Amino acid sequence: MTLIVPTIDLTDESMFERNEFWPALAWLRENDPVHWHEEADGPGFWALTRYADIAAVYADHEGFSSRYGMRLGSNADAVAAVSQRMLIVSDPPDHTHLKRVLSREFGPSELPRLERTVRRVAAEVMDEAVVTGDIDFLEIAKLLPNYVVCAAMDLPREDWAWLGQITTEAFEGEDEVRRSGAHGEIFLYFEDLVHQRRGGDGDDFVSRIARARRASEVPGEERLLTDEEIIFNCNGVLAGANETTRYSTAGGLLALIERPEQWARLRTAGPEGIAAAVEEILRWTVPGVHALRTATRNAEIGGKQIRAGERVTLWNVSANRDESMFDAPDEFRFDRSPNRHITFGAGRHLCLGARLARIELAAFLTELIDRVDRAELRGTPRYNASNFTWGLNHLPVRLVPKRAA
Repeated sequence: MTLIVPTIDLTDESMFERNEFWPALAWLRENDPVHWHEEADGPGFWALTRYADIAAVYADHEGFSSRYGMRLGSNADAVAAVSQRMLIVSDPPDHTHLKRVLSREFGPSELPRLERTVRRVAAEVMDEAVVTGDIDFLEIAKLLPNYVVCAAMDLPREDWAWLGQITTEAFEGEDEVRRSGAHGEIFLYFEDLVHQRRGGDGDDFVSRIARARRASEVPGEERLLTDEEIIFNCNGVLAGANETTRYSTAGGLLALIERPEQWARLRTAGPEGIAAAVEEILRWTVPGVHALRTATRNAEIGGKQIRAGERVTLWNVSANRDESMFDAPDEFRFDRSPNRHITFGAGRHLCLGARLARIELAAFLTELIDRVDRAELRGTPRYNASNFTWGLNHLPVRLVPKRAA
């Protein structure tokens, strides 16, 4: 029997805007899981769609580098400017040294402070949402992660709204010029902040990072982070914290609206149910669609020969629907277990903000269950046009509050 090969173009961002990319990924998993993907205006790239292959590449940081860019369509000059100085586009040893410094700010010792902040912000945001009633839920979903990360980074309260807006523009601007300009504005903002706080004894996020020391290029010695390292990674923390939680929160609400039986069971499931639902929402929504690596040496994956210098894309969104890893992966089950999703990547590049994102989603679900009887769809959901950071950008809903006892 002749195999009919469909036309697959993972660079067609309109396919993601229409939410119509799932069949293409399913076909690749089944028929060509290590797929050579031609590009109209580029050298082409490998597309990996099975969980096991993707996890293996994540684990091999020596054979597959992040320093040459971590997404399709990135500007090579912009990547070169931040390479080995920004966490997401660096390899060991620089990646290890930078992550060690930054992870302290989101580590176990900071959890009580972060959890208090998240609970306070989630209550404030849901107060507003329930009172409003009919809303575009994305306006609410944007507030929770933005307010939390700005508070966690000790940024001036009067700047929060602008930072949320400019971060959205950096990822969802109409063209590359606008997106690059927005990133530039964020860099300038943090440059001013570093200049104000460098050398001080403040207990805020930037001051602590500015006093932190990392291993230097001279064995056995340490040095302060450079201004550029602080600025680039503050931008990374701000962007990463905003995008993932926003899309997961909105996508999780839509999944529960479309499955009232799941919502009914979740409302009575208690804390364990909320913890499980957080993981299923993350698996289901997977805002980080793909990650890019560059092969540093010849390798074989799934019987295909990868040559040094070739680009390899890891489609997290496909790994989370891999039939060999998940039972009935196209079903949303709030109590799914086990649930070893790959939404935050894996290995050394496991997302720095994964813990914070989970805390935020748990707080959102807790507030939703406490305050809302049901949510109703009031229009057509819409998605953004991106094959990198993807999710709902319009979700008209009515939140029906619980009746007072």
